[in-house]
Amino acid sequence: MSGPATRLLQAGSPVLRSGSGPVNVPVVRTSTVRFESSAALEDHQSRRSAGERVASYGRHGLDTHQALEDAVTELEGGHRAFLAPSGLAAISLVLLALLSPGDHALVADSVYSPVRRVDQTLLQRLGISLEYFSPGRDDLAALIRPNTRLLYLESPGSLLFEVLDLPALAAIARSHGITVAADNTWSGGWFCKPLALGANISIQAATKYIAGHSDLMQGIAVVDSPALARTLATAHEALGLTIGPDDAYLALRGLRTLPVRLAQHQRHALRVAQWLHAHPSVERVFYPALPGDPGHALWKRDFSGASGLLSIALRDADAQQARAFVDGLRHFSIGASWGGYESLALIAAPGRLREHGGWHGSEPVVRLHVGLEDPADLIADLQQALARAVPVRQDRAAA
Repeated sequence: MSGPATRLLQAGSPVLRSGSGPVNVPVVRTSTVRFESSAALEDHQSRRSAGERVASYGRHGLDTHQALEDAVTELEGGHRAFLAPSGLAAISLVLLALLSPGDHALVADSVYSPVRRVDQTLLQRLGISLEYFSPGRDDLAALIRPNTRLLYLESPGSLLFEVLDLPALAAIARSHGITVAADNTWSGGWFCKPLALGANISIQAATKYIAGHSDLMQGIAVVDSPALARTLATAHEALGLTIGPDDAYLALRGLRTLPVRLAQHQRHALRVAQWLHAHPSVERVFYPALPGDPGHALWKRDFSGASGLLSIALRDADAQQARAFVDGLRHFSIGASWGGYESLALIAAPGRLREHGGWHGSEPVVRLHVGLEDPADLIADLQQALARAVPVRQDRAAA
């Protein structure tokens, strides 16, 4: 059997016709699908209603969309993929497809913060209850209710990078007949396989590492079974979710270089993280690939690598100094996203830090996305910004 990189590069490739064909799937732009007869239209509609992936309307996606779905399904080791206009849209699709009025879901407290906004503004209004818990401290089995339908996780979290024991949590949930969904964006789907670890659904913001060039918005949910595929397909159709074919093409293009880009992100981020770990103005580096990180053992067991996203807590600094540090960076732009080729910095909002049950610090936290620039330049940039904004106290310098 071919290796994973080979399978990923070849998944969704166009079929050769008449002895030749393009390397890349063409961008198929259409709002309308034509049929040679009423019987052909009815056949397509019947097959689609039965769960087959065929298009009877442009919103259903044609060749470009199907090629991306096939490639991401291969990447995640799943049964079928569903495309959405953003990562949050993919998350909302999963929540709305699986939860009904009166249902209860358990959600890791380190989850992507906008999930809470979906909860507060939409799910609560629909009579759906989300309960947040700390997987490292709380007893999951004790929190399960008769109406619990979903366990929603993210590992690691995208702010403090808590690594969860996904196999253990999934085993508990599935023993109670509860569906398990996991946000897999940090690994890009390359460094971690939640479906192989026990999850039923793996979600990614393809905006990040799959796209890789900061030029599109997209979300993807991959399911592990035909039954879940039918459930999500029904909601996907009802919600009218779709993406443009050009965005599908860009994501497919990004997938082809995902392994080499992530390997480079990892090399750069590890070098930067090790330097930051030794800096006297840094209280802590949140990055599970570092041996001293609390999640390192689980990361080493369940992941094959680490991406470029990490955070640091600044020692003996206040909010003004954190702003001065971020504003003083030259090679790190200030931005809320990540996963592209560029390096980014963002101060973590205190309110979002407090959402994490394991956070008890008072230091400012800055999230860094380490891009593909020369790591020596990035380290020099961090050095000069820290020296100006968070100078080392004499007692620490002497130590």
